[in-house]
Amino acid sequence: MSAENDRTPDDRTPLLEITNLAVSYRTAGGTIAAVRDASLTVHAGETVAIVGESGSGKSTTAHAVVQLLPSTASIAGGTVRFEGRDVTKISRVELRGLRGRAIGFVPQDPTVSLNPVQRIGRQVAEVLEIHGLADRRTAAARAIDALAEAGLPDPARQAQQYPHELSGGMRQRVLIAIALIARPALVIADEPTSALDVTVQRQILDRIDQLKQELGTAVLLITHDLGVAADRADRIVVMSQGEVVEQGTPAEVLGSPSHPYTRALIAAAPSLDLDAPFAEPVRVTDATGSADASGETDAAGQALAAAFGPLVVAHDLVKEFPVPRAAGGGVHRAVDGVSFAIPRGRTLALVGESGSGKSTTARLVLRLAEPTSGSVEFDGVDLTSLGSGAVRRFRRRAQLVHQNPYASLNPRLPIGRIVSDPLEAFGVGTRAERRRRVEELLDVVALPAGTIDRKPAELSGGQRQRVAIARALALAPDLVVLDEPVSALDVSIQDQILTLLTEIQGEFGVSYLFISHDLAVVRRIAHDVIVLRDGHVVEAGETSRLFRDPREAYTQELLDAIPGRAARA
Repeated sequence: MSAENDRTPDDRTPLLEITNLAVSYRTAGGTIAAVRDASLTVHAGETVAIVGESGSGKSTTAHAVVQLLPSTASIAGGTVRFEGRDVTKISRVELRGLRGRAIGFVPQDPTVSLNPVQRIGRQVAEVLEIHGLADRRTAAARAIDALAEAGLPDPARQAQQYPHELSGGMRQRVLIAIALIARPALVIADEPTSALDVTVQRQILDRIDQLKQELGTAVLLITHDLGVAADRADRIVVMSQGEVVEQGTPAEVLGSPSHPYTRALIAAAPSLDLDAPFAEPVRVTDATGSADASGETDAAGQALAAAFGPLVVAHDLVKEFPVPRAAGGGVHRAVDGVSFAIPRGRTLALVGESGSGKSTTARLVLRLAEPTSGSVEFDGVDLTSLGSGAVRRFRRRAQLVHQNPYASLNPRLPIGRIVSDPLEAFGVGTRAERRRRVEELLDVVALPAGTIDRKPAELSGGQRQRVAIARALALAPDLVVLDEPVSALDVSIQDQILTLLTEIQGEFGVSYLFISHDLAVVRRIAHDVIVLRDGHVVEAGETSRLFRDPREAYTQELLDAIPGRAARA
C-alpha cells in the first residue's frame, strides 16, 4: 500500500479493523478477484465513508464484515476484526448474535429487503424480540419510536401498513429504523440515502450523527455521493477495481486528491460543482416532427416552444387514494391541483420530498393512472377522454424510464429482445429491420454491439440503465418520463447518463419529464423546475432563476440540503 493511504494514523484500538482483505467470486468463466489487499479501520464514534464506482469492491467489503456474501463468494485472505474478534472465524451462532444487535446493517434496495406480507411495525420490532431486548408489546411501541426517528411522517399509521403501501423513500427509512433500533456499536450503511430526497437524507444522516454522539456508535458508510461523504465522514476511503487507492480526511481526499481516479470522481460529482453552467435548451420540435435549433438564449427557445405550442399541458390535476380502514380510513390526496406545461425539446423537472406527489403526477401524465379530477393534454388532445385504442397510439409517443433497471428489465431475455419489445408490440418492421433498429439504439446509448446478445445480469447498473433508455427510445417518442433515472448510480455513471440524455435531446428533440430528489442533478439537466410538497405546487420557474432567487422558504430548504457544502466551502 502506498504512502498516500496512510494519512490518518490513530493509536486507539479500532472497533473494526480490516487488514489485507481479499474476496473472490466463482463464475462460469473462472474466479474474479472482487477485493484485493484492502485495509481500513473504523473507531468508535467515527464515520468512515467508502466511495467508488460500481464494481469497485466497496459493497463487497462491507458485506464481508457481516458475512452476507453470496455463496459464490469466498474470503481468500486477510482478516476482519470487530471488537478484537475475527468475524471470518466465529461460529454462525456468534455471528447471529452480532447481526442486528452489535452491528446494524442498512441494505441499499428496500424492494427486496422487506417482507411483502408482513406489516412494517412487525418487521422493525422483530429485531428486539430476536435478541431478547424487549417483549412483543414493548417492541411494538419501540418500533413506532424508531420509525419516527427515521423520519416517517406518521409512524403509528405506517407501522400498520405493508411495504407496497409506502413510497420507495419511506421503505428505505424503514430499513434505517430496523438497523438503528437495537442501538448497535457499528452501523454499516450501504447506500442508505440513495433513494431519499435531500431534506430527508439530511434528517437521516443527522439522526445517525446524533446516535454517534450519544452512544459512540461507529458508521461504515458506503456511498456514491461524494457530497454526502464530504459532509458526514471523518475519513474517506476511495476504492477502485477492488483496491483501496486513497484514504484520508475529507479535506485531504477532496481538497488535494493524490490519485487520478479520485480526481475523476470529484470532477463527475454534480453536488460538488454548483457553479457549472445551467442546462441550455437545445431543440424545439413542432407537431409535424420537424426540428428547429432553439437559438442561443433561453428566451429564444421559449419563443419557439410557444410558437409550436407545448407538448404536454396539465390542468389542475387531482389524484386521491383510499386509506385502509386499519390506518384510519378516508382518502389521501396525493396530487392536489397541479398544473404545468412541458414545451417541446425541453426538460421539466418535478422535485420534492418522498410522498410529495412527483411519481403520481408522472403516472397521470402517462395515463398509467386516472385523475380524480383535472386533465392532461398531449399535443392538444385531452388524454383523459381517450378510448383504449387512442391510448395505445399515445403509448408510441410517450415512454417511461424507471428508477430501478434491476426490476424493469426481464432477467431472462437478452438485451436485443428487451430493446425490440416495443417495436414487436406495435408491429413495427420485420425481424431484420428490428434487429438493425436495436443495433442503432445501442450505438445511440454508447453500448458495445456485443451487448445485444447478453442478459441484464451480465451488465453493470449503469449499462442496464442505458438499456432502459434505449428501449424507451425505440419508438422515437416525443416525450420520455424519467423517474429517478440516476439516483442509484455512482457519480461517474451519473455523469455519463446525464450527458447521454442531453445529447439525445439535442439530436432528437425529445421532451423530458424528469423526476428527481437530487437538486444538484436537476440543476444540470432541467430547463424548468416545479417544486412539489404534499401534492401542491410550492414554486415553479426556470431552473436558473429558482437556484439563484428561490421565492419560497421550502425551496430554499431544499437547496440548503444539497450535500457537499463542506467540499464547496
